[in-house]
Amino acid sequence: MQPQIQQAGAVADAGQRTGASASFAELLKRVKAEGLLDLDPRYYVGRLALNTTLLLVGFAAFFALGDSWWQLLTALWMGLCGGQSAFMWHDAGHKAMFRGKKAASAVGYIHANLINGVSYGWWVNHHNRHHSNPNHLDMDPDIGRRTAIFDIKQYPSRRGTQKFVVRYQSVLFFVLLVLENFKMLRTAVVSIAQGKTKRPVLESFLLLLRATVYLTLVFTVLSPGLAIAFLAVQHACLGVYFGMIFAPNHKGMQVRDGEEESLDWLERQVLTSRNIRPNRLVDFLYGGLNYQVEHHLFPAMPQKNLPRARELTREYCAERGVPYHEVGFWASYKEVASYLHEVSAPVRRGDVEEEIRRAARAA
Repeated sequence: MQPQIQQAGAVADAGQRTGASASFAELLKRVKAEGLLDLDPRYYVGRLALNTTLLLVGFAAFFALGDSWWQLLTALWMGLCGGQSAFMWHDAGHKAMFRGKKAASAVGYIHANLINGVSYGWWVNHHNRHHSNPNHLDMDPDIGRRTAIFDIKQYPSRRGTQKFVVRYQSVLFFVLLVLENFKMLRTAVVSIAQGKTKRPVLESFLLLLRATVYLTLVFTVLSPGLAIAFLAVQHACLGVYFGMIFAPNHKGMQVRDGEEESLDWLERQVLTSRNIRPNRLVDFLYGGLNYQVEHHLFPAMPQKNLPRARELTREYCAERGVPYHEVGFWASYKEVASYLHEVSAPVRRGDVEEEIRRAARAA
């Protein structure tokens, strides 16, 4: 079931609300006072070095094992390495790594296009729109690009097999994550072909270079059957990793629709985001995105400062009566699955039109 989240505007002391961004301005002041928005390029140099080492270990294992079915373990490893490299293009795109555009773009294009086959230009535009309007049915592209529905009124637009997916989306949403990386590869090609990126020549060159080197190595070192299995496992692993990172961040949290002028920046980000309770392993696997509330409030904040920002944000939200949602690792996915099951219930009952009318009357 969707977490019961109360509108913060109805809880906070109206006397303390002096403007649309007044509550966020106070929190921002506390964060800046501790220097949490200051960059530390040395930290990211270390992260880049670690990621490079992980990739080199994968290549070493690949060449050492040769034409062996043990290579499927290497494929899993390389899938995880791809996910870790995604955190680098993510932070570079948010200017949390380097303020300089050239350095940030270099990291972004290398880690997105060259290492993962994702269009960095498409992703930056897509992700910025998501940050501006998280969980908004019309304005958040992360909702718009999914087959799954997050509000019953989205169901009439689904066609063919999409309707079957929606009917059982609490399970199929996670199963279909194996295709997520393939979808990202396709989106990269289509977005460049349609002129939706600023540097199509550079992006095309990097994608072609990646495909040439990647496929040449795989089909030269491995037998054809094993090569195909390697490609399938590596991309499926990366797709599931991508999905398991983004799924608990907003899915099952408050869904927004219309203008909703009453929500200021802090409320808009906090009420639609879910944190996963941190520990060292979770922080590493999620690249700091388990601090989703803080990341959405301060997208340019370096990853290493998010834990302290979490403490300040939790404290501030408690003072103002703003609901702050944080759960454990397994509980986050349970909430997502339960929410998807609840939203698609009218489809299984066969009363979609009635449910849509009921929702319209309530609105």
